[in-house]
Amino acid sequence: MDKLRFYDACEAVRSEHIRSGIGTLSEKTAHAVLKKYFEPDESGHELKIGSFVADIIGEDGIIEIQTRSFSKLRPKLEEFLKYCRVTVVYPCSAVTNIICFDPDTGEVFSKRKSPVKGNRYTVFRELEGITEYLTHPNFRLCIILMETDDYRVPQDKAPKYQKKKHRKNAYAAYDKIPRELIDEIYIENISDWLSFLPDDLPAEFTTADMAERGMNIDTARLVMNVFRKADIARIVGKKGNTYIYSLNYFEEDSL
Repeated sequence: MDKLRFYDACEAVRSEHIRSGIGTLSEKTAHAVLKKYFEPDESGHELKIGSFVADIIGEDGIIEIQTRSFSKLRPKLEEFLKYCRVTVVYPCSAVTNIICFDPDTGEVFSKRKSPVKGNRYTVFRELEGITEYLTHPNFRLCIILMETDDYRVPQDKAPKYQKKKHRKNAYAAYDKIPRELIDEIYIENISDWLSFLPDDLPAEFTTADMAERGMNIDTARLVMNVFRKADIARIVGKKGNTYIYSLNYFEEDSL
C-alpha cells in the first residue's frame, strides 16, 4: 500500500477532470485514479489481449478494475487466466462523503457523511458472478478500501445512463472521486480466503456458529454461499433449516 502514490494519482486525475469538466470524460474518476495508481505509465493502459482489452498490462500481469457486476468479467477471465496472473481490483468506499451539487454552476447544495461503510466483506456481493475462478492459480483479488466524495445531482441534470426512479426531489449518482487510500487487501490463495472466516470454528459448522463468533449472520450466509460455489467449502448436513458446512482444503494448502 502506497498512500502517497495514491494521493498523487488522485491529484493528477482530479486536475485532468477540472480541465476537462467534471463528468465530461467517458471514464469515471475512480477507475481513472486506480489505473494511474496501479500503473503510472499510461502506455500499459487499455491494451488488447486476444479479443479483449485489458485495463492494465504490466510486470505483474493483467489488472482489471471492476466496481460491480463481476459477472461481466467472466469472458475476460476465461481468456486472460490462460496466459498470466490476473488481478481483479475492487474499489470500495469505507468512508463516503455525499455532496449534492449543480453540475452546471458548481453550486453545492449539501454535504454529509454517509452512515454506510463498506468493508472487505462488501466484495462478496459481487463474487457470486465469478466463483469458478476464485481458486484459479492465476487469479488474485485486490480490495481497495478508500474514502470517497460521492457527487450527486438533481435527476434532471444526471447523465441518462445514471438516471433511476427515485422519490421526488431525490438526487442521482454522478461521480465517485477518491480522496484517500485506507487499506489495500490482497487475496490470492486458500489461506487468504479462509481469513474471512471467524477464528476457532469447528471442523463442521453453521452460519449460526459464525455469528456466535462475531460475524453478522447475513454476511456469514453470503460468504458461505460464495465459498460453496467456489468449492472452498461444502455442505455436509443440516441442522434444522440450517446447513452444516465443512472446508475443502488440506492444511498444507493453506500455507
